[in-house]
Amino acid sequence: MARAALDTSVIIEYIDKAGLYHEQAALVFSAALSGRLELVIPHPVLVETYYVAAHVYERLGLEDPKGRVARLVGWLYRLPSVRVVGADLRLALEAGVTKLRYRLALTDCYVLAAAKVYKCRPLFRKREKEMKDLEEELKRDYGVLFLEDYA
Repeated sequence: MARAALDTSVIIEYIDKAGLYHEQAALVFSAALSGRLELVIPHPVLVETYYVAAHVYERLGLEDPKGRVARLVGWLYRLPSVRVVGADLRLALEAGVTKLRYRLALTDCYVLAAAKVYKCRPLFRKREKEMKDLEEELKRDYGVLFLEDYA
């Protein structure tokens, strides 16, 4: 089975039906829900998903945004095709090495580290400005993918 390490941005794009890359994110989750793709989600990504999704739900004026986001994170955590990782010394060390080398956001470093440790491809919504200068290196070292390339 194929595997992808997910960044928070992909999860948020999936819940935001008006998102620019929602269709691509929905295809990722469709593949996971059908058992064709295992999603590797570092624990810090769940934390960041809670934070960002709560703001999205509040901005949309949805009822009980904190309850909704708790159900979302719980659903991700329990989904059979999702492997939540994080209490692993090897992953922590690899995330630290990645942070030191690339100086990216910590959750991005966890996604890249998870991809390396669990032998999968890291998937991000789009190239953030801090990744643009590193893109060739990230593609070479991690096989990084971006939803924006499939729009």
